[in-house]
Amino acid sequence: MTSSSSPSRKTLSKIATNRLQKELMEWQLDPPCGFTHRVSDNLYRWIIDVIGAPSTLYAGETYQLQVDFSDHYPMDAPQVIFLHPAPLHPHIYSNGHICLDILYDSWSPAMTVGSVCISILSMLSSSTAKQRPADNDRYVKNCRNGRSPKETRWWFHDDKV
Repeated sequence: MTSSSSPSRKTLSKIATNRLQKELMEWQLDPPCGFTHRVSDNLYRWIIDVIGAPSTLYAGETYQLQVDFSDHYPMDAPQVIFLHPAPLHPHIYSNGHICLDILYDSWSPAMTVGSVCISILSMLSSSTAKQRPADNDRYVKNCRNGRSPKETRWWFHDDKV
């Protein structure tokens, strides 16, 4: 592909901006149950409060997600992490990184922030134990210096939680 046939950063940014504005408007009209978007002036970073679903291990607990979008959104998945303190969960590392396939390999541009949030709440709700992943300490140590979870080669092997 030559540079003249590839979309410019400005074009990508406009596509991402239009999509994010549309999603934000839809969110404000009909937010997913259990989630609150914290209003800010940065369209490319959303902070979202997550409230644990009733009758689950996380019932009534509140956590925060940070969702960062690139100029390539929705073609590229947003980067989604839990802010400190991250919930104790077998697929959530203490640094907030989330092992969930739709955030990486299984992402589709048809997905939205709302659908990602519902998937994360579903993952929390199906957990039978509050614990960190077995390799938490090693993983977090390797992620020092601001390494993005998108740089991780995730191994998706456990669909029970």
